[in-house]
Amino acid sequence: MIKFGSSGNGESFYAAGYKHTEEAAAYSKKLGLDCYEYSFGRGILVSEGKAVTIGEAFKAEGLEFSVHAPYYINFANPSDEAAQKSYGYVLDSAKFLKLFGGTRLVFHPAAQGKMSREEAVNLTADRLKVLRDYIYLNGYEDLYFCPETMGKLAQIGTLEEIVAFCKIDKVFLPAVDFGHINAREMGSLKTVEDYKQRLEYMISELGYERVKHFHVHFSKIMYGGKGEIKHLTFEDTVYGPEFEPLAIALKQLKLEPYIVSESAGTQMEDAAAMKRIYGNLDI
Repeated sequence: MIKFGSSGNGESFYAAGYKHTEEAAAYSKKLGLDCYEYSFGRGILVSEGKAVTIGEAFKAEGLEFSVHAPYYINFANPSDEAAQKSYGYVLDSAKFLKLFGGTRLVFHPAAQGKMSREEAVNLTADRLKVLRDYIYLNGYEDLYFCPETMGKLAQIGTLEEIVAFCKIDKVFLPAVDFGHINAREMGSLKTVEDYKQRLEYMISELGYERVKHFHVHFSKIMYGGKGEIKHLTFEDTVYGPEFEPLAIALKQLKLEPYIVSESAGTQMEDAAAMKRIYGNLDI
């Protein structure tokens, strides 16, 4: 089944007096949500014991769990020493994902730096093949590792690049951030057909069964000449993208991804809004 959830805790969670992520399990459930994403964006700052406790709270509420690996992963860094650190960030995140009881790990693939686009993409692909080997060596092949589409032009992570990376091995599952795609393509996602074109491309390249339960990030994002500037809320009427055309496309194509809201502060409410929009469609 399709699942909706938030990336972390929204402002309303803290305004209600809650402080601990364990409490977000019941709070998310009360909002009607189905999943939750924990961010290690600035590093793994939680103990192993705390991870187990958080995971147990979400399991008790029947919510699925994913993590976002540190933002500073860069598999196109020319330094092999830096690449080793990136492998470590992913594998450490996978260790904690297991402790949480989750199955999906989202990560940013790379930045282009001073290389040509082709050189950076090829180096990233080579490094992801090494990462694949580490994944199997460490017994993490029962997890999904989800390279994410990126919102800035200087980042590696067009939809086509992500799909190509996922062809390396079945452990890789696309994490498609439609706000990022819309930002790097200057507002390209407007109609149901705009979304269907991307989704059908993924299916044609990876197969329906692989794409059926892919990972989605969704938020409205301000953008400029270099792509993404900042995440917004569903109140924004300028930048988009809108969720309803995506919801229609997903229903028409019978796709059931995990959809995680990354709205700025209203991510829990906006995740619930997406679930309502999807549920009210008569298709």
